[in-house]
Amino acid sequence: GMDALSSTIGKIAGGLLAAAAYLAVGPLFATPRTATVSFEVGLAPLTGESPLALFLYSSVYFLLVFFISLYPGRLLDTVGRFLAPLKIIALAVLGIAAFALPAGDVGVATPEYVAAPFSQGFINGYLTMDTLGALVFGIVIVNAIRSRGVESPKLITRYAIIAGLIAGVGLALVYISLFRLGSGSHAVAAGASNGAAVLHAYVQHTFGSLGSGFLAVLISLACLVTAVGLTCACAEYFSKVLPLSYKTLVVILALFSLFVSNLGLTKLIAFSIPVLTAIYPPCIVLVALSFCKDFWQEQGRIVGPVMLVSFIFGCIDALKGADLADWMPAQLAHLPLSEQGLAWLVPSVMTLGVAVVVDRMLGKRSEAIA
Repeated sequence: GMDALSSTIGKIAGGLLAAAAYLAVGPLFATPRTATVSFEVGLAPLTGESPLALFLYSSVYFLLVFFISLYPGRLLDTVGRFLAPLKIIALAVLGIAAFALPAGDVGVATPEYVAAPFSQGFINGYLTMDTLGALVFGIVIVNAIRSRGVESPKLITRYAIIAGLIAGVGLALVYISLFRLGSGSHAVAAGASNGAAVLHAYVQHTFGSLGSGFLAVLISLACLVTAVGLTCACAEYFSKVLPLSYKTLVVILALFSLFVSNLGLTKLIAFSIPVLTAIYPPCIVLVALSFCKDFWQEQGRIVGPVMLVSFIFGCIDALKGADLADWMPAQLAHLPLSEQGLAWLVPSVMTLGVAVVVDRMLGKRSEAIA
């Protein structure tokens, strides 16, 4: 769980980080975005991007999310036996088509990707929120395993690892397919403002109107499954830290997500980029250093300082991403890798080096004698 992973930085700091991660993948960004993505891919080409059409669609969408999320014990049966197999089959068809039926040759990269392809792709990868999702989604997986009668911690860990490997391979295949689909869609998706528009343009070009209907069903299923999982995870977490019941929180989360989703996909992405740029670096640090805990004398001496520095410098990148660089001293705007949106990386590595030396010098913390 998120609490266990962040325990080394203290209860207050860990709680704030967990709350920020749950809110980001929940009602602030990820959950509303599942509705806007499915709307823009499925209905917007038919109805136009009118506010009324988006509101009606998102209302029905979050009504379904609400009813499915009310009974988390049935989540495995609802998703695992019906929605997930349909989604996997549809994604497999789309992935194969991306390679077998390309829309065109690989196009010329945009200037920012020519200048810094790795860092540009890395920063834009924040928008997937996969790292934040991994941090908060664990409780959903564990509950699904327990709902099948598994109580042994070792077995729960084993099955969670297997599920994680399956999800990792699946995501890799999806992203590789999207790479191929997008790289050859320059001509058919000229002027597209987001990935959903590129995806729709490819399917319309390749499969026609029937394909567009197929895509609408595919994306709606994929997004609905994700929205249900995120709503369950958020309600599960906040029911433990707030004096509100699980069902009450499901209602609040669904209504708030409905409200935010009506901002539209492009505006939602523009608003989320600076926030994710600030909170992603400490989450990356937390995940990366959790694999190295056996190398330190005291985990808290390492993780806390490095996460704090990564967050501070991540905020600098966030201010630049929000076009507020004029508010900062010129020196902060021109830090190493700042142009690539990775100003946090060098200071974090330097802090890690210093923290390791200090940790070695101080040694193991002596145990209190009763």
